[in-house]
Amino acid sequence: MKIAVIGTGYVGLVSGVCFSELGNEVVCVDKIPAKIDRLNGGEVPIYEPGLQSMIASNKEAGRLRFTTDLNASVKWSDIVIIAVGTPSLPNGQANLGYVEEAAREIGNAMNGYKIIVTKSTVPVGTNEKIANIIANHTEKPFDVASVPEFLREGTAIQDTLHPDRIVIGTDSPKAKEWLVELHKSLTPDIIVTDIRSAEMIKYASNAFLATKISFINEIANICEKVGADVTKVASGMGYDKRIGSSFLKAGIGYGGSCFPKDTQALVQIAGQMNYDFKLLKSVIEVNRDQRLNVVRKLESLLDGLAGTTIGVWGLAFKPDTDDVRESPALEIIAALERRGAKVKAYDPIAKDNFRDIYGSNTVIYCDNAKEAAWQSDALCILTEWQEFQQIPLTDIEGWLKLPHLIDGRNIYDEGQVANTNLVYYSVGRPGMNRGAKEQAPVL
Repeated sequence: MKIAVIGTGYVGLVSGVCFSELGNEVVCVDKIPAKIDRLNGGEVPIYEPGLQSMIASNKEAGRLRFTTDLNASVKWSDIVIIAVGTPSLPNGQANLGYVEEAAREIGNAMNGYKIIVTKSTVPVGTNEKIANIIANHTEKPFDVASVPEFLREGTAIQDTLHPDRIVIGTDSPKAKEWLVELHKSLTPDIIVTDIRSAEMIKYASNAFLATKISFINEIANICEKVGADVTKVASGMGYDKRIGSSFLKAGIGYGGSCFPKDTQALVQIAGQMNYDFKLLKSVIEVNRDQRLNVVRKLESLLDGLAGTTIGVWGLAFKPDTDDVRESPALEIIAALERRGAKVKAYDPIAKDNFRDIYGSNTVIYCDNAKEAAWQSDALCILTEWQEFQQIPLTDIEGWLKLPHLIDGRNIYDEGQVANTNLVYYSVGRPGMNRGAKEQAPVL
């Protein structure tokens, strides 16, 4: 099939490249000439393992190209995929400006029957608006469909080519037939629904996963009070097939481009329908507060932060990505600086993106992990990069001015810590705090 993908962010670029890998002819469209120039020059504007080589091989095979010409791309295509951003507005609602603009341009470019597929995460009812916008700009026949994505940054290619399921929302038998054919090689688990249900599946899925993360973080906080180990608690819970083990890893909360944006948007969607989504509001509140546990532990450990130097390892919201949108590091570093600490930060991939968002006037951006830890009063691990896990704790102890280590991602085990003199704090594992087991309180 001939596919035009509008938007070359994570969703659009990965989707377009993977569709070309499956043998389709794909053109990826973006309004930013510099981004298209980089892609045509062999550079990739995002960090995603395996993506660059896949782009190169499919370009060489003639199945993949990049352009700024949306009009010509729509005319050439059979299927047009909208994969532009839907960032949050100040009130938490999804900003549909880019989606609506794409719909208008698609309508003006129509030269025959097309299937318009929305992959962007959009509020329930948006695809009906897209259909109306296109219909106001063309008399050509078309169908619309919602095919939400469920990829994870860092494993986006794997998630796209080997998905748990494909959700197709459409009222058109023809669109259903074409889209099932397009996706059938990926998985036998293809769910076809009405459009509004497909739109809701995306929001409901992300909200549920965010809820699991906030839930296990609340359990971790209780574990610290009662002397239990959250990793063992999560393991025991995960064996229950009704619960499952995924997204039960305690830490400093979720971030990224999806969970924060989508949970806020779903709260707003509910509010517009006069429904108070109390549970999801609590999930968001828990996540915000969880990040500050790192700061509170440091304040207690160092008897205040004014005049201290704090090393930070990890600026991306998760490993294997350069995405720092809604990264916990943004809020944690800001809180440290407000309390008078000097911050030295390092990330193997995301340092430049973090500097672009946060700024460079006060934070010292380091070129390696040792530089960030060297002569710091404490070290905070905020992203579980494999590079950090491979550094011996004895090295960290030797680099630090004071042997204080805050492990916000629980990447070290008890045996590793026991062989050092580090004053160690993790999340929900009180038996490891201060490098020695603490007595559980008498209840």
